[in-house]
Amino acid sequence: MNIVRLSAIFLVAALLGACAQKGEQAAAPAAKSVATVNGHAISDAQFDFFVKNVAGKTASELTPEQRSQALDMLVRGEVVAQQAEKDGLDKQGDTPASLDLARLQILEQASMANYLKDRKPTEAELKAEYDTQVAAMAKTQYKAHHILVKTKDEADKIIAQLKKGAKFEALAASESIDSSKTKGGDLGWFSATAMVKPFADAVLALKKGETTSTPVQSEFGWHVIRLDDTRDTAPPTFDTVKDRLTQIVEAKKFKSYGDSLVTGAKVVKTP
Repeated sequence: MNIVRLSAIFLVAALLGACAQKGEQAAAPAAKSVATVNGHAISDAQFDFFVKNVAGKTASELTPEQRSQALDMLVRGEVVAQQAEKDGLDKQGDTPASLDLARLQILEQASMANYLKDRKPTEAELKAEYDTQVAAMAKTQYKAHHILVKTKDEADKIIAQLKKGAKFEALAASESIDSSKTKGGDLGWFSATAMVKPFADAVLALKKGETTSTPVQSEFGWHVIRLDDTRDTAPPTFDTVKDRLTQIVEAKKFKSYGDSLVTGAKVVKTP
């Protein structure tokens, strides 16, 4: 596990610890602890959460040696975090904002899980979302070759060479600055929405076998494009995208819930 991942886990563990301390102020029953660091208790729940993220299993599934190593890691993280607070680092630079943002993200995830636990998407909702996604799909796919160069003059010269009978693939291999040059400029099958607008517009204006008569400029440079073929887009089957549909429907449900909370909240934006 890399240091970035560990840092994130320590941050979450610290936030859990902070929540636990607030709970103590409310006279909640004391949670069982696995260690105490300078008077601060590390709870069983905090340790289990840490182990799950580090090892992908529960603390009870660890061997005594693994459990000891994991606890040492968490204790070290707590010691370092306490020292950071003593040094005032929790109030310096981007740290306060990072802590606040982490709190928001954690609570939002918890809220989402809580809200959706009794609102699982029905089969009808998933099929309705499937129909919506399919309707929004591009109906046609295109197969094309292109040559990308830096200047319009270069592109004009390439078009002139093509008109004289030069092979498109050969010019792409020798002149193009795009990675597709290794395949003679072949872009394979794509939808128009997958391409930048100037390129897509040029492709849509071509007939099968035609090459652009003038260079097409995009943010990447100047293109010479040949449209090879078109075909109808075949949508994926419902079963193959069911998991993705579930995510989309759940995200929409939670967004609607969040929107309702925002509508009911008193929000004052300062200019």
